[in-house]
Amino acid sequence: MSATFYAGDTLDIARGLVGRYLLSQIGGPLVGGRIVETEAYLEDDPASHSFRGPTKRNRAMFGPAGRAYVYRSYGVHWCMNVVTGDPGCGAAVLIRALEPVNGLDIMRARRGVDNVRLLCAGPGRLCQALAIVGDLDGVRLDMPPLWIGAGVGPRAPVVCSGRIGVGAGADRPFRFLEAGNPYVSRRRVNGPCP
Repeated sequence: MSATFYAGDTLDIARGLVGRYLLSQIGGPLVGGRIVETEAYLEDDPASHSFRGPTKRNRAMFGPAGRAYVYRSYGVHWCMNVVTGDPGCGAAVLIRALEPVNGLDIMRARRGVDNVRLLCAGPGRLCQALAIVGDLDGVRLDMPPLWIGAGVGPRAPVVCSGRIGVGAGADRPFRFLEAGNPYVSRRRVNGPCP
């Protein structure tokens, strides 16, 4: 995926990432899977880390499109976003869940679980499974060690819901997921995307 793909509308990009592959060679072997759930965060969005402007923590969100914005959530879990839009706008797409495809044994060892449905169902889980940590904040996502590939597209309709784990702006239909996919983080779905 070229950086120009990420320079467009954040909601379109969040929808368009469903069915593409997120791959990692961090630590050596290839691991990754199909993206099945995303959430969009816009610059005027009260739930976005960029809402109050640039800080040391969110500086990657204001950088070039097609880069990773990696942060620690609640001081516990790493989460990865894809920076979108023009430099300086502060928009990004959170990768919420993957359908594991490559390196399942490695992901199981990293996560300490056997159930394949729990390997990448949630942003913290998928970062742990793919060894994504804060050192990757700001890296390009078009080449190893961490990249997004073209993929096969969604196998079912992409549907929307309100976002998960946020207070302000939770009702905005900015969560995009592959309908019926068993690897999404939660089943809550509102309906077709606008």
